[in-house]
Amino acid sequence: MTSHMLTPENAIFLIIDLQEKLLPKVFEFERATTNCILLIKFARITGIPLLVTTQYERGLGPIVEEIKREVSGITSLDKVEFGCFDNDRFLERIKDLGHARNTVVLCGIESHICVTQTALGALKEGYNVHVASDATSSRTQWNWKVGLDRMSQAGAVKSSTEMILYEILRRSDSAEFKAILPYLRNPSP
Repeated sequence: MTSHMLTPENAIFLIIDLQEKLLPKVFEFERATTNCILLIKFARITGIPLLVTTQYERGLGPIVEEIKREVSGITSLDKVEFGCFDNDRFLERIKDLGHARNTVVLCGIESHICVTQTALGALKEGYNVHVASDATSSRTQWNWKVGLDRMSQAGAVKSSTEMILYEILRRSDSAEFKAILPYLRNPSP
């Protein structure tokens, strides 16, 4: 398992498939959505690149409105592959971010399908992977947890939204900490 520390310079945040037709069927979708929004706000504050995907948007609908508001200005990448690293356009986008960006932070749905297959693809491509466990979910609690276990066993770091934020921040006297603090105190979207 990797011990690679997250930094604003090495991280990429990947928001996976938070779509209208699927999200309401997901276990504790409010928790996953709230924590994804917190990660997006933090990426915006710190300048960490965000990549956003949809899974077959024509069938599963667009990104939910709460997320769409947060990622305005970012074009989501629609895919039919479950794993993002199996999509050529995604590979081009992530490689355009440069070699210094060698760590992906994953959140979204579903933990046992698209998030897991993306984690496995990222590991295969040589990326470090951190999974925001409280910002992922699946239609069942069982599959959410099995997905997290599978990613962890493959070498991804199973983390939480706050662990990720505080690891990147490293200190409480920064402008970035002061900017994210109101959202940490009141994490509702």
